[in-house]
Amino acid sequence: MRKLFIFLLIAIIFVVGACSQEKTGKNGSDKNIENIEKNDNFVLVKGGAFINTKSNYYGKSETLSNFYIGKYEVTQKEWMEVMGSNPSAFKGDNLPVEMVSWYDAVEYCNKRSIKEGLKPYYNINKNKIDPNNKSDYDNIKWTVTINEGANGYRLPTEAEWEYAASGGQKSKSYAYSGSNNADEVAWYWRNAGDKYLSGDWNWPIIENNHNQTKPVGTKKPNELGLYDMSGNVREWCWNWYGDGLDNTSGSYRVVKGGGWIGDVVNNEISFRGKFEASGIGPDQGFRVIRGE
Repeated sequence: MRKLFIFLLIAIIFVVGACSQEKTGKNGSDKNIENIEKNDNFVLVKGGAFINTKSNYYGKSETLSNFYIGKYEVTQKEWMEVMGSNPSAFKGDNLPVEMVSWYDAVEYCNKRSIKEGLKPYYNINKNKIDPNNKSDYDNIKWTVTINEGANGYRLPTEAEWEYAASGGQKSKSYAYSGSNNADEVAWYWRNAGDKYLSGDWNWPIIENNHNQTKPVGTKKPNELGLYDMSGNVREWCWNWYGDGLDNTSGSYRVVKGGGWIGDVVNNEISFRGKFEASGIGPDQGFRVIRGE
């Protein structure tokens, strides 16, 4: 009887230990992943091949690993908490930060990583001109490289951005992120002001209509629960822009999603925008991601 009792006690301890191990992962507790999973502002994107037929990567061999991506564009409140000042043209804690260059965005990623006890993802050398930067107008040209194995925040690659905007493995092959109707999911030149505009794109009309950025998360989300991946502000990606995908040099960095100024075609998930890395604009922001 005593032996049976001891056996049952050992069995119970083993089961409880196994359940605890399952909750914390095969290698024990990973506080970073635990924290990001508790953060309602991030969504886990399950990796795989592209199934959205509208994507530039559909039918190609591109397959992505799991990653976490911001549910919203980086807000001015989030920016201020890390950077201390607000460059945005339109002020508001819950508005997306804008008037930020690609360099500003990668600096934010590193500083936020350090603030949260993570290993910065980027190596930023401000004293070395990037030989891959072919722009005649970018007078900054920092050399930015990847710190392999770092768990910090970073910009999405163009493929990661498009995969998430497309709905990942839950994709319904929408043209815009979450719908085939841009007005359901995107703030763009027609609907981002006092009244809904018609006719052709016209800057004086847009300006007189008081068009501007809108609080994040006020339109319908996409299949993964991500907001504003079409419209509001254009979003910086890691990649160089070029004729093909995944270029290793260039004059511009890729921007995706379109913004409140642009025409509706810019809101399509497949649209490839471009901007000098040093460029800024009142419709230019970003969102961050982290590896699983």
